[in-house]
Amino acid sequence: ALPISLFSILSFLFSPSMADSELSAKLNRRTDINEGAAAPAKVSQSVYAEFKDFSIQEIKEYRKVFQKYDVDHSNFIDFTELKLMMEKLGEPQTHLQLKSMIKEVDEDNDGQISFREFMLIFQKAMRGELQCEGLAKIANVCDVTTEGVKGAKSFFEAKVAEQTKGAKFEHEIKEEQEKKQKEAEEQKARRAAFKEKASLFH
Repeated sequence: ALPISLFSILSFLFSPSMADSELSAKLNRRTDINEGAAAPAKVSQSVYAEFKDFSIQEIKEYRKVFQKYDVDHSNFIDFTELKLMMEKLGEPQTHLQLKSMIKEVDEDNDGQISFREFMLIFQKAMRGELQCEGLAKIANVCDVTTEGVKGAKSFFEAKVAEQTKGAKFEHEIKEEQEKKQKEAEEQKARRAAFKEKASLFH
């Protein structure tokens, strides 16, 4: 009976069991997470396509901000990381406030903020659609100007400055074109007057 009992134990240990299945499932989930983390470019491409209000450079700067607060490098900012982030920004939030902040942009309801959902904060801020005060604080404090865009106090001021500069440039071009057209018309008028005077002598 002993050899059979030992055989049974060995069979149990080395055969696929429920514990093995659980371990396998966990390993598979970890592999999926690692694969996801190893391919951020694919995520970035879709983000660039979706958030056309922002330039590629601006999105890259926002990614740097996101990665700075994604302490465990999981490609997500979870509740604890958001709590630490707000404390570092000098805007500590209560438990309920943090929950509300995540809920407003957590479109897939996984209880954490992906980079795409992080970008929603700034898109909503730009469109005046933010409901949560904590997210509005993130939009104000974590502007990309502090990460590399020069010449304005905030990202939104930089956007306005950029648009104003573009409008000024267009205005200058228009003025230049009008000036040249006026000069051409004056030159044409002078030639016509000269021809008219010349015809008096013939």
